[in-house]
Amino acid sequence: MESEGIRLNKFLSEAGVCSRREADRLVETGKVRVDGVSPVPGQKVLPGQKITVNGRVVENGKGEKDHKARPVFLAVHKPKGIVCTTSEKDRAPNIVDMVGYPVRIYPVGRLDKDSEGLILMTNQGDLVNKMMRSGNAHEKEYLVKVNRPVTDDFIRKMRKGVLLSELNVTTNPCFAAKAGEKTFRIILTQGLNRQIRRMCGELGYEVKMLKRMRVMNVELGDLKPGAYRELSKKEYHQMKEALKGSTNLSYKEAPLRGRDGKKEKSDGR
Repeated sequence: MESEGIRLNKFLSEAGVCSRREADRLVETGKVRVDGVSPVPGQKVLPGQKITVNGRVVENGKGEKDHKARPVFLAVHKPKGIVCTTSEKDRAPNIVDMVGYPVRIYPVGRLDKDSEGLILMTNQGDLVNKMMRSGNAHEKEYLVKVNRPVTDDFIRKMRKGVLLSELNVTTNPCFAAKAGEKTFRIILTQGLNRQIRRMCGELGYEVKMLKRMRVMNVELGDLKPGAYRELSKKEYHQMKEALKGSTNLSYKEAPLRGRDGKKEKSDGR
């Protein structure tokens, strides 16, 4: 830790507790203590100070450099019924408890309770912050089943962008393609709340199943619901490369993109 101190949210992020944004929420809700005292937003912490979260001590490292936990990056298949937040207001099993990983990890973004599929989990707060900041240009791919036949007109409107009356915003152009009589694939880079469900609703469709199949270069593959795996070195380095430069860098140029050109952004709920 720098001798002049670092911001508390950065400290908690680098210690693998949570993202900076979540750290700010923990501070606001009184769950963080610095030397036994509730900190103020934006406070800096100094070497040797005792930081606790929910009564648990967070190691701040010893010596010249901070101690940092071994990087952990998991691909997790979130089942339907599991939530991606540990907030007490959620009366449902959460993904952190479901995975039960021995190192403190947290999800990158969210999938709502009624959705399933791929979600990434990590203890690397800085990488999460970078992904979330530039996430509005990084692809997330979904398979969606609706309550009635998917028409060419429906696909055309989804691709063009849909006015979400409840949010008073039109979604960005995106890729969409029919995958079955009542199923379609969609690639988003836009992060509007429950975006796919809202888009379908505006066009008179009801989502019956929503599964995230890919995030950037990481694919769900044959991972079973409730299971997880560590990212391969190749996946991890590809992701870091993509996060380095331009936010429109895409791992998959292939069939799913070329035909429609434009990308979209969503946490795809």
